[in-house]
Amino acid sequence: MAYTGDVVVGGTPDVHELQDLIITKAAVGPMDNNAYVLRCRATDEQLLIDAAAEPHTLLEVIGADGLGTVVTTHRHGDHWQALAEVVAATGARTCAGREDAPGIPVATDVPLDDGDVLTLGRVRLTARHLVGHTPGGIVLVYDDPHGHPHVFTGDCLFPGGPGRTTNPADFTSLMDGLEEKVFGVLPDETWIYPGHGKDTTLGAERPHLGQWRARGW
Repeated sequence: MAYTGDVVVGGTPDVHELQDLIITKAAVGPMDNNAYVLRCRATDEQLLIDAAAEPHTLLEVIGADGLGTVVTTHRHGDHWQALAEVVAATGARTCAGREDAPGIPVATDVPLDDGDVLTLGRVRLTARHLVGHTPGGIVLVYDDPHGHPHVFTGDCLFPGGPGRTTNPADFTSLMDGLEEKVFGVLPDETWIYPGHGKDTTLGAERPHLGQWRARGW
């Protein structure tokens, strides 16, 4: 079946098979968080984006091939509840945005700055730093050489708008970052994998940027 990205807690993960990369999306925990296991087809190396909850579920998705890296998109607690157990079970290195790392209670081995590249076998993921939802939020961009880009946005971008912010300055910062580093440089076909809920594309969201600015959220 074709990938949709529609997953539910307790349900079957969905798998997006690309030419060089396999992306498995699972929903976990009481806040319906999305966790993504990325596997390089050439080397079988794996990377997890957000060890959010339910370590047993995540370890089942990871499977016997193990895990090399866990990236935490931002410091909010619903995105790292399973991090300690997953790291203890796999020995994976931990990565997070430099500004958010102190707020994550598992030590960050690799603090990420804007433009840093993570290598997963033969696959390259570029970290983009977006300030607003948190000070050190990170989105990961996979610019597929065989197709359109894929972006893992944490809580910075969802279908229908940017992530929650608590004041106008943070909202403006997040919108500025999204427009400069995501919408401004990536095509409409770019697939968006958010931290909660359904996937979307930049093309589906782009017409609403002005509306988001006007409403302030």
